[in-house]
Amino acid sequence: MNDLRQLRHFVALAEQGHFARAAEAVHLSQPALSRSIQALEAQLGCSLVDRHSRGISLTAHGHLVLEHARRLLAGSLALSNAVNQLGNLEAGELRLGAGPYPAARLIPQALGQLLQRYPRVQVKLDIGNWLELRDSLLDSAIELFVADIRELQGDARLQIEALRVHQGVLFCRPAHPLLQRRDLQPRDLLDFPLAGTQLPQAVERSLGHASGRAQPLSVQCDNFLVLKRLVADSDVLSMAPWDVIAEEVAAGQLSLLPLAPASLQQQSAYGLVSRAGHSLSPAAQAMVEVIRRLDAVTPRAAG
Repeated sequence: MNDLRQLRHFVALAEQGHFARAAEAVHLSQPALSRSIQALEAQLGCSLVDRHSRGISLTAHGHLVLEHARRLLAGSLALSNAVNQLGNLEAGELRLGAGPYPAARLIPQALGQLLQRYPRVQVKLDIGNWLELRDSLLDSAIELFVADIRELQGDARLQIEALRVHQGVLFCRPAHPLLQRRDLQPRDLLDFPLAGTQLPQAVERSLGHASGRAQPLSVQCDNFLVLKRLVADSDVLSMAPWDVIAEEVAAGQLSLLPLAPASLQQQSAYGLVSRAGHSLSPAAQAMVEVIRRLDAVTPRAAG
């Protein structure tokens, strides 16, 4: 293939599932798109799609080619961005991922500082758990993410840089009934639902032991803003690293449960994660530097 146009046409067809819609998406006539797909099939020596009255479906070869085509196109975009950004960061693009907790504080602050300095950088931010972000990184959909790294350690495909540790805390609304109890114990948590993001296995075991619940979470949600709103408006409890709720606690919008930190035995495990052996684009490298600076300045630990 002399260029990537045929792969772009094939990806559009796979995503749209219909020649007419795909042709419109790539600004071609339907016959021209059909010729492009046929040429790609001829070059690869296999059939990529089964054509039927309602559209198309991918063959086994088609699914395989689609996976590699997306990676090639993402790599081509990354190369173009890197070349454009060299010596001219304002023309670049940043494809970034963030776990729910870093997305609640660290990443917005870092992006704000980055865009203040480089206002023309185009940013695509994906928020998810560490497993989703790892897959996106390895598929070249993003080039950098910040998330919990406990279950990523030891993966030779990843370059991991640990960030500052934050104490884990339990929090609730300011008028929560548990705040009236003296000598609060972990078993008291059983009286109320517990909400949180997807938990690393070590955290899930520890929290389950502390609360006495085989399944510690009543509500699992990877959107921390939703969790904070849920806690503020109900008797649901939640847990988080201290840095992401420090401002709300100081403002009286949320309260910490007076449970001994030793009962939790948990803390954050944020890390910067990129692909091992792959250079970061200038925009991603600039983002790393901003994150490092901000990570060195953190709210005082809860006491």
